[in-house]
Amino acid sequence: MIVKNKDFGWELIHQQAHGLLAVKIAMHWDPAKRSKRWIETLVALTEHDDGQEPWEDTNHLTSAGAPMDFRIEEYSVGQAKRMIEIALEKSRWNALMVSLHATFLYSALAHKNEELARFLDDQQQNQKQWIKQMKLDRKEVDFAYAFVQWCDALSLILCQGHLPENGRRLEISPGPDGISYYIYQRSDESVGVDPWPFDSPEFTIEVEAYQLHQLRFKNDTELYECIQQAPVEEKVWKFRQE
Repeated sequence: MIVKNKDFGWELIHQQAHGLLAVKIAMHWDPAKRSKRWIETLVALTEHDDGQEPWEDTNHLTSAGAPMDFRIEEYSVGQAKRMIEIALEKSRWNALMVSLHATFLYSALAHKNEELARFLDDQQQNQKQWIKQMKLDRKEVDFAYAFVQWCDALSLILCQGHLPENGRRLEISPGPDGISYYIYQRSDESVGVDPWPFDSPEFTIEVEAYQLHQLRFKNDTELYECIQQAPVEEKVWKFRQE
């Protein structure tokens, strides 16, 4: 979950909704710059945060009983394995994109946990095997994954409320073309990206955010029930080219 503290309590965006927002961003990418296996790449982008822990015990709570933001738990090997299993049931390309994402996220943490280190070693082997089996060009694979990573980064900036103020620019990440892209917000709250990589001069995207008017929860069941009853705000961003 993506959790932000608010004056009324908590604002919560499910990570699956963040994945959906990433796909909405991807759908506006310039068709001339799209990777091969476009549909499967979009599916991987949708699923790159799937496989979350079940709503049981206190899986989604901090030790203080607050909804747990995804950044608090550095990694979950079980979630990462489920994420790739879900992807592989659709296609090896889908699993390859998700596996590369797991490698990107967790490689720096491998020294902290033997199970995580073994998982990452397995992913290195899986990636080599799938690339060989599908007779893929490594540049094609890297291009597609860089696109997944770029859409993921932009979606997170929006969901976490990290748009800088007063027209200041924030680097999203290098795109699949190797170009660094920057996001900024104008005084009229429209959003710009420089350079502009999209297929139309203006579009709108949105994500659903739950407003929880309760600070602490005794278990996942109580949190889940609160989420189901919570008001939902549709957060909307209007992207516009200069």
